[in-house]
Amino acid sequence: MTAARIVTRASPRSLLASPSSIVSRPVQSKSFLSTNGRNTASAAVAISPHEPEYEASQHSNSDKAPCRPTPLSAEQRRFLDSALRVNQAGELAATLIYTAQTPQLVQSHPQLRTLMKHMYDQEAGHLKIFNELLAKHRIRPTVLYPVWKVAARTLGWTTAVMGREAAMACTEAVETEIGDHYNNQVRVLLNWARDLEARGETVSEEMRELLVTLRRIRDEELEHLDHAVENDAKQAKPYEILTNVIRGGCRTAIWISERV
Repeated sequence: MTAARIVTRASPRSLLASPSSIVSRPVQSKSFLSTNGRNTASAAVAISPHEPEYEASQHSNSDKAPCRPTPLSAEQRRFLDSALRVNQAGELAATLIYTAQTPQLVQSHPQLRTLMKHMYDQEAGHLKIFNELLAKHRIRPTVLYPVWKVAARTLGWTTAVMGREAAMACTEAVETEIGDHYNNQVRVLLNWARDLEARGETVSEEMRELLVTLRRIRDEELEHLDHAVENDAKQAKPYEILTNVIRGGCRTAIWISERV
């Protein structure tokens, strides 16, 4: 919720499928999702130095027979189950925050109509992706789904009532935490891929596609952070108290949703 945008929308296939259902793919010889950071207001959650640059083997494998990608371990399955559940809950909350904020903000600041729609549309697209992934892999949503819905609407409405600056500070705070959250997921998957290829094993195409999707979504979330700062988020009063409370709430929601 800043790094260079990846505009290709991936269509993740069964990442959490059983080992027997994972389709064999040859190792690709091209660079595996290179990192290009932007020096912007979201530098607090920038990739470097936390996200390593990963390069797949530069040697062509076209003369080798395709091999079956290494199945996910039980620990990796648990991580992805938790990560996708949290992502879905977070994107739901984001759409509800913007839904609650937009009417009041647009009424008093009509120039924000296009921006609010742009950010909402991106969040709705993210939510659609994670809804599909949860349904496909039969991952249950967090049991606190109803609570997060009420909390998100309340946060959106309250910050909008406080004014444009407070609403933008809300976006800045949320996207700072969400950007860091997605960065952590990307780093974990990159490390898995690097470890696999270091052992001469195959990284599945579906994992590559999930990485592309996560990095694109992260970049769009960080774009929202930049928009918020550009629209006077830091002029909110009381800025420090407001953003610290919201960031703390986000971290708590993530921690809980990872577990239940």
